[in-house]
Amino acid sequence: MIKFNQYLKEKYGGRIQKISIDAGFTCPNRDGSKASGGCTFCNNISFSPYAMTRETVENQINDAISFYKKRFKNIKGFLAYFQAYTNTYAPVHKLREIYDKAMEYDEIIGMSIGTRPDVVPEEVLDLISTYAVKKPEVWIEYGLQTANINTLRSINRAHGVADFVDAVLRTKKRPNIKVCAHMIVGLPGDTYEDYVETAKLFASLPIDGVKIHPLHIVRHTVMEKQYAKGEIKTLDLEEYAQIVADIIEILPEDIIVHRLTGEAPDDELIAPDWCSPKRKQEVLKEIETAINKKKNQLKLIQT
Repeated sequence: MIKFNQYLKEKYGGRIQKISIDAGFTCPNRDGSKASGGCTFCNNISFSPYAMTRETVENQINDAISFYKKRFKNIKGFLAYFQAYTNTYAPVHKLREIYDKAMEYDEIIGMSIGTRPDVVPEEVLDLISTYAVKKPEVWIEYGLQTANINTLRSINRAHGVADFVDAVLRTKKRPNIKVCAHMIVGLPGDTYEDYVETAKLFASLPIDGVKIHPLHIVRHTVMEKQYAKGEIKTLDLEEYAQIVADIIEILPEDIIVHRLTGEAPDDELIAPDWCSPKRKQEVLKEIETAINKKKNQLKLIQT
């Protein structure tokens, strides 16, 4: 397992800081194009600190660069992270205008584009590929969340597993674009077998990185109401850590792990309480313990 921060530090000789950007996008399962209401777990404000901001892309970048340069002494560069909502969901000319604004900064070494696998036509992939000619780190982050089609329907994703496979394979025809896949552990309807199946799907595809999130219930979502009615349960920390350890064992050793947990601001978080930012280090330590225990068990079996 290679951690993303470690990968960047070794490649660029120091800290590369991500800058989260809200460029004003929406989603096809929010605007009625494919569905309405969005994913049942989604309140973007809880996932992205800049969601729903009225600041321009330039102002967000300028403010972030200034802040992080004061906070960290040895920053080697920045990565523009288009995080809020679906960041390929616009005409190509509009995407070019938005991406250009971020890529014109010398300090920015590339970008990471969070999106859905069903809104990446060939002309959008061609555009994104052009930025990788001058900028070495260009990522597309595809949210699959689970390989269980019934769960995808129940959470209102409005796309299928085949869309994800197709997007990954088409993207990797352009070798200068790296792909990061997202999965959520703990979705209602998913079982342990579904987590394993999703991990095996990732392992079978030309994916460069992965993000693993625990399901956490946040305010102003459909899941908030379901949780209040007792229709949804969340995992405890020890259980989640063990599942993550099992997933990591399935994934290729050279895959870059961008994230092993997730959290929401305390004023947005409903459950579980260990997804509070205050407990992030505790969560990571629990996961690390579970991964090391798994490695030691494997060594005993091999000897």
